[in-house]
Amino acid sequence: MIRPLIRPLVSIAIPLWMAFNLVSAQAESPLGTLHGVTAKADGTPIASAQVIIRGDDNTDRTVISGFDGAFSVPNLKPGRYEVKASRGELHSLPATVDLAPRQDLKVDLALAATAETPGDISPAVAKKLEAMEAMEARMAARIEQLEAQLQSKFAPEQPSTPALRGDLVATLTKDPSAIPIVPATLAKPDMSKAVASASPSAQDAQPAPAPAAPPAVDNQTPFAYADFTWLNGTPRNKDVVLDTPFFTPEIRFDTNFINDFNQPIDHTMGGSTEEFRNGEFQIEDIGIGGDFHWQNVRGRIMFMDGLFAVTTPRNDASSATGNGPGNTGGVGQWDLQNAYKYVSEAYGGYHFNVQHGLNVDAGIFVSYIGLFSYYNFDNWVYQPSYVSSNTPWFFNGLRIQWFPTNKLKIEPWVINGWQSYAKYNGHLGLGGQLLWEPKEWFKFVGNQYGFGEDNLGLPHTQRVHTDDSIEVRYYNKPESSGIDKMAFSLTGDAGCQYGGGITCHGGPNKSSFLGWMLYDRVWWDKDRFAVTVGGGQMNNAGRYLTLLPPIDGAWAAVGSAYFPEEPGSTAKMYDGTLTFHYMPRQYITWWAELGYRHSNVPYFSGRGGITPPGGNNGLPQYFTCLNGTSAGTASLAGAQAACGGANDVWFPDLRESTSSLGFGVMVKF
Repeated sequence: MIRPLIRPLVSIAIPLWMAFNLVSAQAESPLGTLHGVTAKADGTPIASAQVIIRGDDNTDRTVISGFDGAFSVPNLKPGRYEVKASRGELHSLPATVDLAPRQDLKVDLALAATAETPGDISPAVAKKLEAMEAMEARMAARIEQLEAQLQSKFAPEQPSTPALRGDLVATLTKDPSAIPIVPATLAKPDMSKAVASASPSAQDAQPAPAPAAPPAVDNQTPFAYADFTWLNGTPRNKDVVLDTPFFTPEIRFDTNFINDFNQPIDHTMGGSTEEFRNGEFQIEDIGIGGDFHWQNVRGRIMFMDGLFAVTTPRNDASSATGNGPGNTGGVGQWDLQNAYKYVSEAYGGYHFNVQHGLNVDAGIFVSYIGLFSYYNFDNWVYQPSYVSSNTPWFFNGLRIQWFPTNKLKIEPWVINGWQSYAKYNGHLGLGGQLLWEPKEWFKFVGNQYGFGEDNLGLPHTQRVHTDDSIEVRYYNKPESSGIDKMAFSLTGDAGCQYGGGITCHGGPNKSSFLGWMLYDRVWWDKDRFAVTVGGGQMNNAGRYLTLLPPIDGAWAAVGSAYFPEEPGSTAKMYDGTLTFHYMPRQYITWWAELGYRHSNVPYFSGRGGITPPGGNNGLPQYFTCLNGTSAGTASLAGAQAACGGANDVWFPDLRESTSSLGFGVMVKF
């Protein structure tokens, strides 16, 4: 049945309309920046001072000054701000400034030790300090005027320098009436002299351009203290193309061309999460959406179209709608697959200013289990190993993200189940993640899951799973035009199902999962090129996490008579890949990948394909006759009788191994 085109078109048009309106709004109300230096009264920089910027809407922004005292706060709306700083016993007086559109305003803060906090200073002392600030502001304005006169009259080709301004400040501070006499030929300023810039006031509306200070290290925002874009499963973009106080858009495109050496006649590849069609250019994913954020309220939406919109939902059996042809043991009405098929992420929530942050969100979340990102652009390879491919890609439920430090995240989940739009049986699932990145070169992530009854038709069977990974960057020379970076990732998974006659260990109904994967990556020419080699192994007794090949259009809820997934069946598989990436810009990746995959049972599409004669017959859970009609039974003996004989039953061409060579391009803004 051909789905109407209106829904995917709307899913693309709405975010584009929002993005164009946001660009227009930003053009009408451009943002500004506040920057400056935290220092002592004698000009000595104070590092790691806490700088608080409060707007006239009573919202605060907090940053930490760098080793040289420099700080910068971008993306501020035009308006009045109060700026103050503190470190230990040192405090600054609040400075009130008016920020104009597109302005980059310098606000230096002088910190001093006082018996009282800045808010407790006596009126007399405050009045004197205000008078001193006013005098400094007048001196700064006079200096700006003198610099302009000197440049135009004596040395128009010589730009003003911080050292010249510093000398004038020092002179005028001692004697405001003293104005230096400049000779007819102006000597080149001594650039080795220290800079002594005056503290501006609210009247310093248009300061002279100053040398850009190095960006301050952000020790407040979780995991912002270092560059983690090298990680597998993490976007490598260092810059945001467009950002506004309300919305940060995100756009992705993923197109591939896969050549399966088995050359299936129906072009259909099975048992894969990334490679679906042979010998064709196909759009894997079109992702449009972004992040909303305003006054601690947050939300994220990512629409998806392309092959992901149909291949991802087919692996969720929870949305089956009842007992009957094509649906076995379902959990009720409403078409959840079509309700969610064009959405990869969608949630809303609230950010609490607790320690380094506390987020409470509800909706659909992309899963972290398996280390690799759901989006291929973020990954070191295109087709991940089984540990990643056969574990879930999304969760529906409630997520709490607690950041006790800027290097640690603790994240509990309460979810419908293991990659499920609906709840299978009697229990919601419980799980969580522990993410620890103590150094820029090291990451540990552990995911745990349990309690949920996540198998359709097995109401008393529970599932437990542990998924743990480390990533280590063991070589880093970022300025090298040769090899500049090397890193590896290692993941181990273990889990099982138990209850209702199913066991984790031994017996005819054993149902367990054990697997690992290891990858090593080398970058060179300042991260423009990279090569990754690796692979993994999976032992999945009971096949409860083995992807069902789409034989005759089979999907997770109905199963297939040709590849039963039940306790006692086996699936032992291993694979390897060699991947090349060319990354001329941070927003695009061209890739090529050679892969090999093997199974202990026939599993991958062979030359004869996995589509019945005449096409799918609508009853994939049953055997099919050679004439293309359904045998109406999952019993082989019954199918032979129904089709007219033992040689009249159709069988898909399944092989124990497959090799492929793929190419593609991925874009992310």
